[in-house]
Amino acid sequence: MQSGDERALGTFYDRWYPIVNGLVARMLKSADDVEDVVEETFWQVWRQSNRFAEGRGSVQTWLLTIARSRALDRLRATRRRREDSIDEDGGENLASLAEASFSTATSDPSLAVEHNERSRLIKAALGELPQEQREALELGYFKGLSQSEIAERTGQPLGTVKTRMRLAMQKLRDRLSPLREVAR
Repeated sequence: MQSGDERALGTFYDRWYPIVNGLVARMLKSADDVEDVVEETFWQVWRQSNRFAEGRGSVQTWLLTIARSRALDRLRATRRRREDSIDEDGGENLASLAEASFSTATSDPSLAVEHNERSRLIKAALGELPQEQREALELGYFKGLSQSEIAERTGQPLGTVKTRMRLAMQKLRDRLSPLREVAR
């Protein structure tokens, strides 16, 4: 992609679409917003492919950071447009949307197997976290709340929220290190 090969973008898109779409679908409620943000993510990756540096992290980390940033931008824009806060549905609809979008995203069985295995490992790793750490991560990464907003919502000191998120990320990084190696 860094050399401008459009076929490389197609291959990259096919490989990473299910993961990016799953993350964005978990963060946003509207299927239209999900579609827009996923498209924006891949166009940004195409335009800025020369900014990727393997020494700074994996392709997956770089790509999902871009996707998460675009989704958070969309969440913040939606919040600004509305006076009432975003209602919460417990994530059930978002999870089913992510699964449905993956099942129609690809006909490549190897990608489906890879996605299912990654999902299983990630769910298991999240399930091993203490409830307070998992809640802080979910509010920050999937609901788009800042650490200050998480502290306010949970009634915990800001320092406690920061510590919980840092510890949770360290545990996930250790537990999911095999996925990082495969993603490179």
